[in-house]
Amino acid sequence: MPRTLPRFFFVTADSLSPFPTITWTDAGTTHTARWRSEAGVAPPKRVVVADDRMTADAAYRQACEGVALMWHGDFHNARQLLQAMARRIDRKAPRKPAASPLDAFNQHRQAQAQRARTLGMVLIPLEADYSIALRRAPDMREACREAYGPADGPSVVSLRELQGLVGAYEWRKKGVEIAALGARIHPHYGVFSPVRGEYVDLVARVPLPSPSVDLAFDIGTGTGVLAALLAKRGIKRIVATDSDPRALACARENIERLGLAADVEVMEADLFPPGRAPLVVCNPPWLPARPSSPIERAVYDPDNRMLRGFLDGLAAHLAPGGEGWLIVSDFAEHLGLRTREALLSMIEAAGLQIVGKEDIKPQHPKASDPNDPLHRARVAEVTSLWRLAAR
Repeated sequence: MPRTLPRFFFVTADSLSPFPTITWTDAGTTHTARWRSEAGVAPPKRVVVADDRMTADAAYRQACEGVALMWHGDFHNARQLLQAMARRIDRKAPRKPAASPLDAFNQHRQAQAQRARTLGMVLIPLEADYSIALRRAPDMREACREAYGPADGPSVVSLRELQGLVGAYEWRKKGVEIAALGARIHPHYGVFSPVRGEYVDLVARVPLPSPSVDLAFDIGTGTGVLAALLAKRGIKRIVATDSDPRALACARENIERLGLAADVEVMEADLFPPGRAPLVVCNPPWLPARPSSPIERAVYDPDNRMLRGFLDGLAAHLAPGGEGWLIVSDFAEHLGLRTREALLSMIEAAGLQIVGKEDIKPQHPKASDPNDPLHRARVAEVTSLWRLAAR
């Protein structure tokens, strides 16, 4: 059959709908469905219906031009098409060498964003119950329910996002082994997984401020891994805070699974809970840059907002003689995003003093990969636990 493309169809926004919608036409019938994007990406402005006749070259060209492909063919073929498009992105001529680590970082993020935009143009329609009415489509209903909540009608999502939430679903079922904890942590979709163990190892090995510490705050708990570790170290009561609903649900589930519900209270709060504690722990996002998706908020902290908030509020939440443990990498320093002097100035301005520091080198694979675009910064990176006290 000839490889012809359907005409363009334009997205419409239903003013009565509380969420974005996308509209397309197939065989003379117009369809409208909810548009789903965890990153908050707007619905594509131009949509064509595509099937198994679409070549990878044509799909890549359309996606680069901002044209989305509403897939109505075989599901397995859609996945192969996406892989072929990714290979075409990878074959593009490399950028000129970066003049500095900061330039390398900016180029890397720009390339990542462009890659996400291009690969996000292959769209999959979901039925009202999250089923997929395509040939050889797997049953992804449970993964969608865990990520999006109860089904509420037909919707459309990019295949790339769909693959991500299914991967997260499998990760949640299997869990991540945490050696220092002697147990598995099960991350929810949208909650950053504790795959980098350096910060966990630091919290496991640094001596507590006092053997009699009976209360600790874990600020920005995420999966709850540090709160669980503090409980395993013998602290009788831990208050773990977060402001993200998915993180709160994830932490509560992990704490329950580990049998630590009597020791750990998970509380919704913007940084600190009420009161003071002899130990306050925080592992804020390490890079002062703008996140491009909700899960990146665990990595990127615009203008050091969380870091500054933790430091500025720490003294008021430390019990006499207590310590605040700030776990942060110097990766931002090697990238030119923040200086060591700036960090020390923040600590001093917050009325804090440094009483100790423990360092650890990264153990993740990218740290030893010379082909990584940020290799110069990664090979020099050190993660530190700063022990802070009120002046």
